Amino acid sequence: MALATGKNPLHTMTLMSPTEFWNDSCSREELSSAIEYGATGGTSNPTIVGQVLKKEMETWKPVIVKFIEEYPCASEDDISWKIIEEITVSAAKLLKPVYDKSGGRNGRLSIQTNAKFYRDAKAIVGQALYFNTLYPNNNIKLPVTRAGIDAIEELTFQGVSVNATVSFTVPQSVAVAEAVERGLERRKKDGKDISSMSPVCTIMVGRLDDWLKITAAKKNIITDPGYLEWAGVAAAKKAYGIYMKRGYRTRLLNAAYRNHFHWSQFIGGDMSMTIPYEWQQKFIASDVEVKERIGDPVDPGIIAELERKFPDFRRAYDENGMKSEEFENYGAARRTLLAFLGSYTELAGIVRNIMISDPDVRGE
Repeated sequence: MALATGKNPLHTMTLMSPTEFWNDSCSREELSSAIEYGATGGTSNPTIVGQVLKKEMETWKPVIVKFIEEYPCASEDDISWKIIEEITVSAAKLLKPVYDKSGGRNGRLSIQTNAKFYRDAKAIVGQALYFNTLYPNNNIKLPVTRAGIDAIEELTFQGVSVNATVSFTVPQSVAVAEAVERGLERRKKDGKDISSMSPVCTIMVGRLDDWLKITAAKKNIITDPGYLEWAGVAAAKKAYGIYMKRGYRTRLLNAAYRNHFHWSQFIGGDMSMTIPYEWQQKFIASDVEVKERIGDPVDPGIIAELERKFPDFRRAYDENGMKSEEFENYGAARRTLLAFLGSYTELAGIVRNIMISDPDVRGE
């Protein structure tokens, strides 16, 4: 691998390897900064949009008020989705030059479908197709549940570049890639273009670690605490190896950062990482050497210990550890879906408080 020196460690990584990173937010301020040192994508979900509103309320409150006035019959849910769309589309414009330069491979801003639809493929597809009309450089996020897998194949067939989320495990990653392959082949058979499509599959590495730590606490399982920092890395590296061996046209995207392994252990991979801005700053300030580690195996002793003591690690690490109907009931998936639903409720509450607040609060 050729040596290269960038503006900071993250920028150096993008210069010396095929590994890319996204800004794990749709904040225009954060995204603009990240693009300066090599970011090639961004993302949104109800949690992220709520965070953006809290940080940038002076910017977005007048937009919410405008929507309330323009749509007098709209519910708080209607206005909530309008502001999600507005913030996402606004951020996507910053990435459009990257999208154009790469021919659609990069420069995408992900927008997430309603988490309430996690059991309803038809509803996921319908909302995703609508989102696909909002701006060209999108990835449409949808959960890796049984319904989500069906939706991924259909959306891929219809020309939508997906971003599979609520995903933590090898069996989920493989199911996503296989669904995309089926969709792409159906699309090719129909004579439709696939050259500019750019599907990705997220692995929320830190959330797998979180789940095993919760399991250890609940079940009084004692292990070397450092081993629990490697579970997500092990699963993602195994999934990456499978993707490379089989030539899947989906790229992996690591998410949910908890330690530097979730960045440093994947340098050199033909993949991306969606890194929160706060973690970007930590990595930039760190003395972690920027070198290729994607081919470094996780200590087999760590994997053996995790497999022996944690059935949910075995389910996550074994390609055949779960069937698609089990995905939504996996512990990390349940916690993440609940978190997304809770964040959406909080976001709708922010909108509600503006809709029915006193005039002084609305700034009237």
